[in-house]
Amino acid sequence: MKNWNKTEYKELQNRLFEEAEEGYRDFVLNGLITERPILGVRIPKCKVIAKEILAGCVNEGVVREEMISNFLKNEPVAFEEVAVRGYVIAGLPYERMKREMYPFIQLIDNWEICDTFCAEMKKNIRKNQTDFLNEIDKMLKSLDEFQTRVALVCLLDHYVSADYLNVIFDRIADIAKYLSDGEGEMSVVRKKGETGGERIGTVLSWDAYYVKMAIAWLISVCFAKFPDETLLFFEDLKLPRWTYNKAISKTCESYRVDKSLKEELRRFRR
Repeated sequence: MKNWNKTEYKELQNRLFEEAEEGYRDFVLNGLITERPILGVRIPKCKVIAKEILAGCVNEGVVREEMISNFLKNEPVAFEEVAVRGYVIAGLPYERMKREMYPFIQLIDNWEICDTFCAEMKKNIRKNQTDFLNEIDKMLKSLDEFQTRVALVCLLDHYVSADYLNVIFDRIADIAKYLSDGEGEMSVVRKKGETGGERIGTVLSWDAYYVKMAIAWLISVCFAKFPDETLLFFEDLKLPRWTYNKAISKTCESYRVDKSLKEELRRFRR
């Protein structure tokens, strides 16, 4: 059982290096922007490693404080180290997961780690949907690009249902007020985070590409599951032109959306 001192964390780094595939690394580099080095370890392998770490850090729902604290004190370098860290945090008991979630989001600088982290929180969020909405609202108000994207992707992954559809519509409408037009760019800056201390993160200029894409994606999933209700919402939604048209494009790409609805949406393009 590891205590996760620097030597043991170095063993994790070495294992990730050994699991790396050069061809897969090149594939990831073609579709991902990150400031971190990419080794080329497939996401399923990262998840297996995270489960092994969790097995040592959590016993029957009780966190071994020294072990998890030591593990999280180690500074991740590679893209895959951040991924493993996220999957470990996603698998912690709910209250501890919430506590560690915000410092972790400060490490995210790309869509893949963001989106797979949100998916890994499935068990915790779906058992605590009402409570986790408070965290979603906190993230949406943060003016941080990846906190906002985490909130939107969590809505997409865990809340698209009849019970929460109007909640989703309200959150989209609220965030849409602040978005500027245009495709958006990601800029990495320094600011004071809500959790305290200076940190590297991405602050929403409200020209934020990853937020706009998450909104378009979320709307497309709502169209697939609740076409009539979503159409009524979408007709009155005040979105910037690029995001509005991207939502139409994402919906029209979906195999789950009826052809007649796609034809109607294409006429809405601005």
